[in-house]
Amino acid sequence: MSGTPDTDVVVAGGGPVGLQLAYELGLAGVRVTVLEREPDRPPHARAWGLHARTVETLDRRGLLDGVLDERARWPKMPFAGLWPLLDLTALRSDHPYLANLPQSTLEELLEDRVRGQGTEVRRGHELVGLADDGDGVTVTVRAGGGAYRLRGRFLVGCDGGRSTVRGLAGIDFPGTDPTVAAMLCDCTLPTMADERRGITRTETGTVNINPRPTGVVRVVVTEYHRTHADRDAPVDVDEFRASVRRVLGRDLAITEPRWLTRFSDTTRQADRYRQGRVLLAGDAAHVHFPYGGLGLNLGLQDAVNLGWKLAAAVAGWAPAGLLDSYQAERHPVAAWTLEHSRAQLALFKPDPDVTALRALFADLLALPDLNRHLAELITGVATRYPLGGEDPHHPAVGGFAPDLRVKTIDGPTGLARLMRTGRGLLLDMTGGSAFIGASAAWSGRVDVIPALPDQPPPYGAVLVRPDGYVAWAAPPVADVTNGRDAAALRTALVTWFGPPASG
Repeated sequence: MSGTPDTDVVVAGGGPVGLQLAYELGLAGVRVTVLEREPDRPPHARAWGLHARTVETLDRRGLLDGVLDERARWPKMPFAGLWPLLDLTALRSDHPYLANLPQSTLEELLEDRVRGQGTEVRRGHELVGLADDGDGVTVTVRAGGGAYRLRGRFLVGCDGGRSTVRGLAGIDFPGTDPTVAAMLCDCTLPTMADERRGITRTETGTVNINPRPTGVVRVVVTEYHRTHADRDAPVDVDEFRASVRRVLGRDLAITEPRWLTRFSDTTRQADRYRQGRVLLAGDAAHVHFPYGGLGLNLGLQDAVNLGWKLAAAVAGWAPAGLLDSYQAERHPVAAWTLEHSRAQLALFKPDPDVTALRALFADLLALPDLNRHLAELITGVATRYPLGGEDPHHPAVGGFAPDLRVKTIDGPTGLARLMRTGRGLLLDMTGGSAFIGASAAWSGRVDVIPALPDQPPPYGAVLVRPDGYVAWAAPPVADVTNGRDAAALRTALVTWFGPPASG
């Protein structure tokens, strides 16, 4: 390597995606330095709500212990403001609900965990330059009126929709320009008891009124057929009230405005998530209209998918193509998310033809199978990766491993708790030793645990990647006499966890 690295990975951006990535890397013992341009953590929550797949994922890290009580679990969520709502209780998920958790709380939780790992989070430090020489990345950082250089093996841009990292790396960001003007205001609304909660659609746009458990009311106004003259201009309360008046035809009794911001429906996706030793995650890789917390959840899933793969590259055991599988798996998921974000915004459009389409869509949402299908797509529960190629050997491969309840030598537990190390997991429930023996050479990268299931499981043994997705599974009654399952397990171990340690 040309020049000694100061750290293994530089993460640009100390929001939830950057912090989640830093936590994943920290679990693997990777040295991480987080650079965050803003000097302080924002007091307001940009997004609210963790979707089912995100809650499942964070549960496998123990990040939500003691955070979510029953009042924070919402069994339904809207699709384009239509009725009936999406019924989340029908999800095939360990956590079939929307977790009402503000982004600010999640950021605080993640930063505490990251700092507890020994990771340095440098606030008020802005990345302004980078140079990738093929062996590492040297970044230029501006802080405290001066500048310094920092060298890492890799750089990950988690620095938002206007990513400096993406621009400096020369990664294209194709997509569509804004067509609407939207603004948000967190405030007090003395007339809340008389107001209609949720979204009101008019001939001009929409107004969304959502009271939060803290007593703050979030009001979002979206005007169609116009865009912001200056996307960066600060919003004052008079401008916000005027926009609401144009849409609702009346004033809202807004008092004590705490946070105002403007945004649009600009929709773009990076054409590649990796350029040499520079990678992108979260809004740096994709932006869209921020309805329903889609961006927060999408970005957190990026971080968990990337973290263990990047850690493997740093450790030197990553098999060929592992790091590139990040884009192969996450780019299509983001592309679909951008599409259904566009679809929902289109269904709000103030147009008589769209009104007719909304009526049809509402009828379709009343069909349980279609309702569940959309709920699984929106919440990420439908996400599957093509991990088994054309012959996955078992239908579970590529899907998310459910939280099986098992008994181990240490007592009763669940698959989710066994994954808190951030390593892979081989859970063998066959009562034999063939799979344990076949995986012994990977014990430093995969936790190998024999167990007895509480109920008949969908498989006799399962290999789970650190991000929770099934890389291999054997039938409930494993055919180990001819070695077919053990050979398939070895192939999966080599594919995802590199060559055996002994070889």
